[in-house]
Amino acid sequence: SSKKNTSLCCHNIITPSKRRTTIMLSACASSITRASARTLSQHRLQASAAVSSHFAANTSKRSVTSKVGDRTAEHAWNKSCYSGMDYTISEDATVFEMVEKLAAYDVGCLVTKDEKGNLSGVVSERDYVTKVALLGDSSKDITVKKISTKAANLVMARPYDTVDACMDKMLSRDIRHLPLIDDVGQVVGIISIKDLIKECLDEKEHTLNQLASFAVGEGGHFVM
Repeated sequence: SSKKNTSLCCHNIITPSKRRTTIMLSACASSITRASARTLSQHRLQASAAVSSHFAANTSKRSVTSKVGDRTAEHAWNKSCYSGMDYTISEDATVFEMVEKLAAYDVGCLVTKDEKGNLSGVVSERDYVTKVALLGDSSKDITVKKISTKAANLVMARPYDTVDACMDKMLSRDIRHLPLIDDVGQVVGIISIKDLIKECLDEKEHTLNQLASFAVGEGGHFVM
Protein backbone atom coordinates (compact mmCIF):
# COMPACT_ATOMS: atom_id res chain seq x y z
CA SER A 1 0.00 0.00 0.00
CA SER A 2 2.85 2.42 0.85
CA LYS A 3 4.53 1.61 -2.47
CA LYS A 4 1.35 2.51 -4.39
CA ASN A 5 1.03 5.85 -2.56
CA THR A 6 4.67 6.63 -3.22
CA SER A 7 4.16 5.84 -6.91
CA LEU A 8 1.11 8.12 -7.16
CA CYS A 9 2.90 10.96 -5.40
CA CYS A 10 5.87 10.67 -7.73
CA HIS A 11 3.52 10.62 -10.72
CA ASN A 12 1.76 13.87 -9.62
CA ILE A 13 4.97 15.79 -9.00
CA ILE A 14 5.40 18.62 -11.60
CA THR A 15 9.02 18.79 -12.53
CA PRO A 16 10.68 22.01 -13.79
CA SER A 17 10.82 20.47 -17.25
CA LYS A 18 7.05 19.85 -17.27
CA ARG A 19 6.41 23.37 -15.95
CA ARG A 20 8.45 24.95 -18.76
CA THR A 21 6.61 22.86 -21.33
CA THR A 22 3.22 23.89 -19.91
CA ILE A 23 4.20 27.57 -19.90
CA MET A 24 5.43 27.37 -23.49
CA LEU A 25 2.25 25.64 -24.66
CA SER A 26 0.12 28.26 -22.86
CA ALA A 27 2.09 31.11 -24.40
CA CYS A 28 1.75 29.58 -27.86
CA ALA A 29 -2.02 29.19 -27.39
CA SER A 30 -2.38 32.80 -26.22
CA SER A 31 -0.31 34.01 -29.16
CA ILE A 32 -2.43 32.02 -31.63
CA THR A 33 -5.64 33.35 -30.01
CA ARG A 34 -4.46 36.97 -30.22
CA ALA A 35 -3.37 36.51 -33.82
CA SER A 36 -6.72 34.97 -34.73
CA ALA A 37 -8.56 37.80 -33.00
CA ARG A 38 -6.48 40.40 -34.88
CA THR A 39 -7.10 38.64 -38.19
CA LEU A 40 -10.82 38.40 -37.55
CA SER A 41 -10.96 42.06 -36.56
CA GLN A 42 -9.07 43.05 -39.71
CA HIS A 43 -11.42 41.00 -41.86
CA ARG A 44 -14.42 42.65 -40.21
CA LEU A 45 -12.97 46.13 -40.77
CA GLN A 46 -12.20 45.32 -44.40
CA ALA A 47 -15.70 43.98 -44.95
CA SER A 48 -17.26 47.02 -43.28
CA ALA A 49 -15.13 49.36 -45.39
CA ALA A 50 -16.08 47.51 -48.55
CA VAL A 51 -19.79 47.73 -47.73
CA SER A 52 -19.51 51.43 -46.90
CA SER A 53 -17.59 52.12 -50.10
CA HIS A 54 -20.14 50.21 -52.17
CA PHE A 55 -23.06 52.01 -50.53
CA ALA A 56 -21.43 55.42 -51.02
CA ALA A 57 -20.67 54.68 -54.66
CA ASN A 58 -24.23 53.61 -55.34
CA THR A 59 -25.98 56.37 -53.41
CA SER A 60 -23.90 58.95 -55.27
CA LYS A 61 -25.46 57.72 -58.47
CA ARG A 62 -29.00 57.24 -57.28
CA SER A 63 -31.37 58.75 -54.80
CA VAL A 64 -34.73 57.96 -53.35
CA THR A 65 -37.32 59.39 -55.67
CA SER A 66 -39.99 61.66 -54.36
CA LYS A 67 -42.57 63.73 -56.03
CA VAL A 68 -41.60 66.90 -54.20
CA GLY A 69 -41.63 69.71 -56.72
CA ASP A 70 -43.27 67.52 -59.38
CA ARG A 71 -46.85 68.14 -58.30
CA THR A 72 -48.62 71.00 -59.97
CA ALA A 73 -51.54 73.31 -59.44
CA GLU A 74 -53.58 70.90 -61.54
CA HIS A 75 -52.97 68.13 -58.98
CA ALA A 76 -54.24 70.43 -56.23
CA TRP A 77 -57.22 71.50 -58.34
CA ASN A 78 -58.30 67.92 -59.07
CA LYS A 79 -58.51 67.23 -55.32
CA SER A 80 -60.02 70.56 -54.39
CA CYS A 81 -63.63 70.99 -53.32
CA TYR A 82 -63.81 73.71 -55.98
CA SER A 83 -63.44 71.16 -58.78
CA GLY A 84 -66.88 69.72 -58.06
CA MET A 85 -68.84 72.97 -57.97
CA ASP A 86 -69.66 76.10 -59.91
CA TYR A 87 -67.04 78.40 -58.44
CA THR A 88 -68.12 81.48 -60.45
CA ILE A 89 -70.61 84.27 -59.84
CA SER A 90 -71.79 87.19 -61.91
CA GLU A 91 -70.23 90.47 -60.93
CA ASP A 92 -73.72 91.98 -61.10
CA ALA A 93 -75.06 89.63 -58.40
CA THR A 94 -75.65 91.05 -54.94
CA VAL A 95 -73.21 90.49 -52.12
CA PHE A 96 -75.99 88.67 -50.30
CA GLU A 97 -76.19 86.13 -53.15
CA MET A 98 -72.43 85.75 -53.00
CA VAL A 99 -72.53 85.05 -49.24
CA GLU A 100 -75.29 82.50 -49.77
CA LYS A 101 -73.16 80.64 -52.31
CA LEU A 102 -70.06 80.75 -50.12
CA ALA A 103 -72.06 79.31 -47.23
CA ALA A 104 -73.78 76.67 -49.37
CA TYR A 105 -70.50 75.25 -50.69
CA ASP A 106 -68.43 76.05 -47.58
CA VAL A 107 -65.74 77.87 -49.56
CA GLY A 108 -64.06 81.21 -49.08
CA CYS A 109 -63.76 82.67 -52.57
CA LEU A 110 -65.50 82.84 -55.96
CA VAL A 111 -64.40 83.86 -59.42
CA THR A 112 -66.42 86.77 -60.82
CA LYS A 113 -67.43 87.01 -64.46
CA ASP A 114 -68.70 89.90 -66.56
CA GLU A 115 -71.79 89.89 -68.75
CA LYS A 116 -69.80 88.19 -71.53
CA GLY A 117 -68.75 85.37 -69.28
CA ASN A 118 -65.13 86.47 -69.08
CA LEU A 119 -63.05 86.54 -65.91
CA SER A 120 -63.43 89.91 -64.24
CA GLY A 121 -61.97 89.24 -60.79
CA VAL A 122 -62.44 87.33 -57.55
CA VAL A 123 -64.48 88.00 -54.45
CA SER A 124 -63.91 86.49 -51.03
CA GLU A 125 -65.39 86.32 -47.56
CA ARG A 126 -62.65 88.71 -46.50
CA ASP A 127 -63.99 91.27 -48.98
CA TYR A 128 -67.43 90.94 -47.43
CA VAL A 129 -66.14 91.33 -43.87
CA THR A 130 -63.89 94.34 -44.56
CA LYS A 131 -65.93 96.16 -47.21
CA VAL A 132 -69.53 95.47 -46.23
CA ALA A 133 -70.13 94.03 -42.76
CA LEU A 134 -67.54 96.20 -41.03
CA LEU A 135 -69.04 99.34 -42.55
CA GLY A 136 -72.58 98.34 -41.59
CA ASP A 137 -73.83 98.31 -45.19
CA SER A 138 -76.58 96.01 -46.44
CA SER A 139 -75.33 93.05 -48.49
CA LYS A 140 -78.58 93.12 -50.51
CA ASP A 141 -77.94 96.64 -51.78
CA ILE A 142 -74.35 96.17 -52.96
CA THR A 143 -73.21 94.29 -56.05
CA VAL A 144 -70.25 91.94 -56.15
CA LYS A 145 -68.54 94.25 -58.65
CA LYS A 146 -68.13 96.95 -55.99
CA ILE A 147 -66.15 94.82 -53.55
CA SER A 148 -64.32 92.32 -55.79
CA THR A 149 -60.64 92.35 -56.66
CA LYS A 150 -60.43 93.20 -60.35
CA ALA A 151 -58.70 91.00 -62.91
CA ALA A 152 -55.99 93.59 -63.58
CA ASN A 153 -54.80 93.24 -59.97
CA LEU A 154 -55.15 89.48 -59.69
CA VAL A 155 -52.34 87.06 -59.01
CA MET A 156 -53.03 83.95 -61.08
CA ALA A 157 -51.42 80.63 -61.88
CA ARG A 158 -51.28 78.12 -64.70
CA PRO A 159 -52.34 74.50 -64.21
CA TYR A 160 -48.76 73.37 -64.85
CA ASP A 161 -47.23 75.70 -62.23
CA THR A 162 -45.66 73.75 -59.38
CA VAL A 163 -47.17 73.66 -55.92
CA ASP A 164 -44.09 75.46 -54.58
CA ALA A 165 -44.47 78.25 -57.13
CA CYS A 166 -48.15 78.69 -56.25
CA MET A 167 -47.32 78.75 -52.56
CA ASP A 168 -44.70 81.46 -53.15
CA LYS A 169 -47.26 83.58 -55.01
CA MET A 170 -49.75 83.32 -52.18
CA LEU A 171 -47.25 84.07 -49.44
CA SER A 172 -45.66 86.99 -51.26
CA ARG A 173 -49.04 88.71 -51.76
CA ASP A 174 -50.75 87.52 -48.57
CA ILE A 175 -53.62 85.90 -50.44
CA ARG A 176 -55.40 82.60 -49.93
CA HIS A 177 -56.78 81.78 -53.38
CA LEU A 178 -55.38 81.56 -56.91
CA PRO A 179 -57.50 81.46 -60.07
CA LEU A 180 -56.11 79.06 -62.66
CA ILE A 181 -56.04 80.22 -66.27
CA ASP A 182 -55.05 78.42 -69.45
CA ASP A 183 -52.68 79.68 -72.13
CA VAL A 184 -55.36 81.82 -73.76
CA GLY A 185 -56.39 83.49 -70.51
CA GLN A 186 -59.57 81.54 -69.83
CA VAL A 187 -60.26 80.62 -66.21
CA VAL A 188 -60.16 76.86 -65.71
CA GLY A 189 -60.25 76.58 -61.93
CA ILE A 190 -59.33 78.04 -58.58
CA ILE A 191 -57.24 76.65 -55.71
CA SER A 192 -56.93 77.65 -52.07
CA ILE A 193 -54.04 77.68 -49.64
CA LYS A 194 -55.65 74.63 -48.00
CA ASP A 195 -55.43 72.72 -51.29
CA LEU A 196 -51.71 73.47 -51.55
CA ILE A 197 -51.07 72.45 -47.94
CA LYS A 198 -52.75 69.11 -48.61
CA GLU A 199 -50.47 68.55 -51.59
CA CYS A 200 -47.39 69.39 -49.50
CA LEU A 201 -48.44 66.90 -46.84
CA ASP A 202 -49.05 64.23 -49.49
CA GLU A 203 -45.56 64.84 -50.85
CA LYS A 204 -43.99 64.47 -47.41
CA GLU A 205 -45.96 61.31 -46.68
CA HIS A 206 -44.93 59.84 -50.03
CA THR A 207 -41.25 60.48 -49.29
CA LEU A 208 -41.48 59.11 -45.73
CA ASN A 209 -43.17 55.93 -46.97
CA GLN A 210 -40.41 55.36 -49.51
CA LEU A 211 -37.68 55.89 -46.91
CA ALA A 212 -39.45 53.59 -44.45
CA SER A 213 -39.74 50.83 -47.07
CA PHE A 214 -36.08 51.24 -47.94
CA ALA A 215 -35.05 51.11 -44.28
CA VAL A 216 -36.82 47.81 -43.57
CA GLY A 217 -35.36 46.15 -46.63
CA GLU A 218 -38.32 46.36 -48.93
CA GLY A 219 -36.26 48.32 -51.42
CA GLY A 220 -36.78 51.78 -52.76
CA HIS A 221 -37.51 53.50 -55.98
CA PHE A 222 -34.38 54.89 -57.50
CA VAL A 223 -33.47 57.23 -60.28
CA MET A 224 -30.05 57.12 -61.90
